[in-house]
Order: sequence, then C-alpha cells, then structure tokens
Amino acid sequence: MSRVGKAPITIPSGVTITVNEGNIVTVKGPKGQLEQAIDSDISISQEDGVLTVVRPTDQKRHKALHGLYRALINNMVTGVTTGYTLQQELVGVGYRATNTGNTLDLVLGFSHHYVFELPKEIKVSTTAEKGKNPTIILESIDKQLIGQVAAKIRSLRAPEPYKGKGIKFVGEVLRRKAGKSASKK
Repeated sequence: MSRVGKAPITIPSGVTITVNEGNIVTVKGPKGQLEQAIDSDISISQEDGVLTVVRPTDQKRHKALHGLYRALINNMVTGVTTGYTLQQELVGVGYRATNTGNTLDLVLGFSHHYVFELPKEIKVSTTAEKGKNPTIILESIDKQLIGQVAAKIRSLRAPEPYKGKGIKFVGEVLRRKAGKSASKK
C-alpha cells in the first residue's frame, strides 16, 4: 500500500468532514470551509474521529490517487484548524513591498512597479524594518492556493546565484556561485 495513503487522518474536535454523492469532500472547521473533488474510484471511510482513504485495486493509477487524495484531505484539515503562513523576503537595494488591503505593490529594481491583486482567500501583510529586508507575509487556509501565489510572487524576481538578490522564502538557503576571478599572471 501507499505509505502516505494508508496513514489515517485524525479529525480534531470542531472539524466536520462530509462527502456528498458527487464525491466532493467538504471540510468545515473554525477557520473556514474547503472543498475538494476526488476521483470516483477512491472511497473514504470515517469512524471514531479517524478518516481513512481506501483504494479499490493495486493499479498504478489507484496507488497514485490514493496518496494524493489522502495528502490533500489532510492539508484541508490542517488548513481549517491552524491555517498556513508563508513569509518571503526581498533581498536587494531599493526593493520594497507595500500592501493596501489585498493588493500588493512591489518595487523590484525594474522601471515599473508590480501591482499584484491577491485572491480574497489570502490575507497579506508587509513589514519593512530599518536594517532588515522587507518581508511579505501570506496567510490562508488553502495550502495549494497560498503555495501557488507565493511561487508567482517569487517568479517576479527569482533570487540570482551571485549576490542572492531577489524574492526568497524566509529560511531558504540559496546555492551561491563564485563570481569572476582575477586572471593569474
């Protein structure tokens, strides 16, 4: 069996999981509600506060979907209970980030600003302390959405390997390269 797929999901108190006839899983919790359509071959059983994902056969496709849907449902349960937070920092002279509501305004060393409208499911805040790099903080209950938005923001100015300038995740270790070396005479 799939190591990920066979692991049971413990359902915390205050979280309800329902599966309707269209095989759409709905997870409701203190922070909100998430939905995920799952394949009709995969079934879900729920008993005593534990949810298990079951596959019908050992076909390669069923094995792949087994682990996938178990991970997606577990991410939904974590999202509606604790939520997800991602922090990105802007490394570079003159790089700035400001937000008004759900609109992110980025100055990344180009001749123009990037104005980035975020989905309503994501809360954004920015910090700019003297002597530290500006930071973008994203919060959401949807792990897929927050990851996709963070990747899009990072792609606007990906960190380069020589000076490390660009948008990087807090705690991310960049592989640095040596610059040009002086010629030996």
